Amino acid sequence: MTSASATATKAPATAPAVSAPAPTASTAGLDAGLLLLRVVLGLAVAAHGVQKLFGWFGGGGISGTGQFFTSAGYPAGETMAAVAGLTETLGGLGLAAGLLTPLAGAAVTGTMINALAVHGAGAFFAPKGMEYELLLAAAAAALTLTGPGRLALDRVLPLPALRTPRPALGAAALALGVVLAAVTLLVRS
Repeated sequence: MTSASATATKAPATAPAVSAPAPTASTAGLDAGLLLLRVVLGLAVAAHGVQKLFGWFGGGGISGTGQFFTSAGYPAGETMAAVAGLTETLGGLGLAAGLLTPLAGAAVTGTMINALAVHGAGAFFAPKGMEYELLLAAAAAALTLTGPGRLALDRVLPLPALRTPRPALGAAALALGVVLAAVTLLVRS
């Protein structure tokens, strides 16, 4: 005597082949939206960086920006101007290209935290408010957490962690950006 369940045999389960799904209309729209956000945000931030570094687009260059940093309480104003200019330029270009996006977004976010500390004491709205810096920081943080989308250089790098969105990687990069921003603010008098 055998029970029906004991005599029934199950066919071995086979795992379906895993392949990357083709982009759908909604995925294509998401990728296009992330590309637009990255390019506009990244180039705007990079333009501010080259203002600080080279005086382009009506900027103060290292000397003029250094004087501003000194008046805002940062030590070694010209050094801080160079650090901020390089961070904005490289972080902005990285965001625009979708290259090392978690680090680029964290760099921009950290720089904007410092900008918020300097500009944010007055009001919310421009010209003396913090709305612009807050918007840039939020957009950079959002890209750090979401990833750059499929239309990015991160997709062709030999770093698998950058090929697909990994919120934990983005959160770790943001934490690094916030810590470095806090350290920079601590040296400000």
